[in-house]
Amino acid sequence: MNRIELIRNEEKKYHDACYENYKLFQEGSWLHKPVKTVLDVLPQFDYNENMKVLDLGCGVGRNSIPIAEAIKHRNGKVICIDLLDSALTKLKEYSVKYNVDDVIDMEKADIGSYEIKQDEYDIIVAVSTLEHVGSEEIFENVIKQMAAGTKHNGVNCLIVNSEVEEIDLETNERLDALMEVNLLTDIMMSKLTSVYKGWKEVKRVIKPLEFTITRNEKPILLKTNAITYVVRKC
Repeated sequence: MNRIELIRNEEKKYHDACYENYKLFQEGSWLHKPVKTVLDVLPQFDYNENMKVLDLGCGVGRNSIPIAEAIKHRNGKVICIDLLDSALTKLKEYSVKYNVDDVIDMEKADIGSYEIKQDEYDIIVAVSTLEHVGSEEIFENVIKQMAAGTKHNGVNCLIVNSEVEEIDLETNERLDALMEVNLLTDIMMSKLTSVYKGWKEVKRVIKPLEFTITRNEKPILLKTNAITYVVRKC
């Protein structure tokens, strides 16, 4: 098993367990509410009919379901992409539960190889997912596709982790961070601003975060500089 396969296997175990043990929009995990930055984008499109939204790495729908609810009565569609069967199975269940199954289209795919059609989307969302593509080169290609796939006046809403560290809380040992693309914050930010040159910057926040996760039944402290970046195509 190479490094990428190892990382994805560990991420699959972590997410499968999370989706099984925690319910969407219930307290107890990061699934309990959508990302505020994503919801803050929606009022800009209050009068748009036939909206198309792309949610890359959608998970079980913590962002795509509220988006679908917001655009449901304006003939909108949310295209949801994820690689995990567990995510898409739960997303299907939740989309029925929240009465948006007619708004959400799902596709199983690796976002690193998913083809984004040009000038197709009003909003593209990528929350904590771009750092999980297979390489730095693929990372850059996906962002370029996102930019090209966005309509005039459309918005890209990204949250990307950088400078990720993992520490074993039992031994205090610094571990190899299980992140496919783990760049210095300045380098990550430089790549983003380069691709989105000429776009209107709506929001840029870099926030140090740390939280405890479980890997192989061990508590692991995960530290990151989370980049929130929202831009509008002029």
